[in-house]
Amino acid sequence: MSGHSKWHNIQARKGKSDAQKGKIFTKIGREIAVIVKQGGSDPQSNPKLKDVIAKAKQNNMPNDSIERSIKKAAGEMSGVNYESSTYEGYGTGGSAVIVECLTDNKNRTAGDVRHAFDKFGGSMGATGCVSYLFQRKGIVEVAKTDKTDSDELMMTALDLGAVDVIEYEDSYEIATEANAHNTISEKLAENGYEIISAETTLVPDSYVDLDAEKLVKFNRMIDALEDLDDVQEVYHNVNLPEEE
Repeated sequence: MSGHSKWHNIQARKGKSDAQKGKIFTKIGREIAVIVKQGGSDPQSNPKLKDVIAKAKQNNMPNDSIERSIKKAAGEMSGVNYESSTYEGYGTGGSAVIVECLTDNKNRTAGDVRHAFDKFGGSMGATGCVSYLFQRKGIVEVAKTDKTDSDELMMTALDLGAVDVIEYEDSYEIATEANAHNTISEKLAENGYEIISAETTLVPDSYVDLDAEKLVKFNRMIDALEDLDDVQEVYHNVNLPEEE
C-alpha cells in the first residue's frame, strides 16, 4: 500500500497468494512448536509465544489454527528437534541478505539456501559478513486516523521508552528496543491508538538502490529463499519501490 513505511513495504511483499499464505501458516506453526517447547504454552509467561501469536494474527491465521498449533506443540512435539540457523550473504548489486531458519537437518538447509543464492546471482558468505549492517529492533506500526495527534503520539511513545517515531502518509513507525515492543504497543492501545503490527525484526542501517534488471533478479532470489520450507524470515537492505 502506497504511503506505508519502508520497513512495511519490505515486509508486505510476503503472503499474497493462498499458496503463500498456507506456507506461512506452516512456518508459523513450526515456530510455535519450537517456542512452546522452550518456554511453555502460556503466552503470559512466554513472551516469545506472545510475539508469534501476534505475527500469526497479522498474517490472518485463524484463531482455531493458532490454538491447535499451541496444543499440538505442548503435547506432541517432544520428539521433534528443530534447530535455529542463520545464513548471511549477498544479492545482486552488493545487497545484504540474512536468512533465519528452523530446521531438523542443517546440512540440507544450508545446501538449499546456498543454491537459492547462487541461482540468482548472489553468494552465501561467512557468519557475520553482513549482520553488522543490521540492528535488531522492535517496530510498532500505528495507524494514522483523523483523531491522531502526531505530536501527542510522539511524546507518548517516547515517554514509554520508544527510541524513534517516524511519520508516513497513513501510519507511524515507532522503533523500540528489541524486547520493548509488546509493552509499548499495549500501552499505546490502552491510550486509544490503533496498532497495525508489533514485532521484533532486523532493520538495516541504510538501504541500497538497484536498477530494474537487478531488482527483478533480487526479488526472484528472495522469493526462492522464502519458498524454502526451513526458512522462517528473510531480511535485506534493498530499497523496494512502494506498492500501489
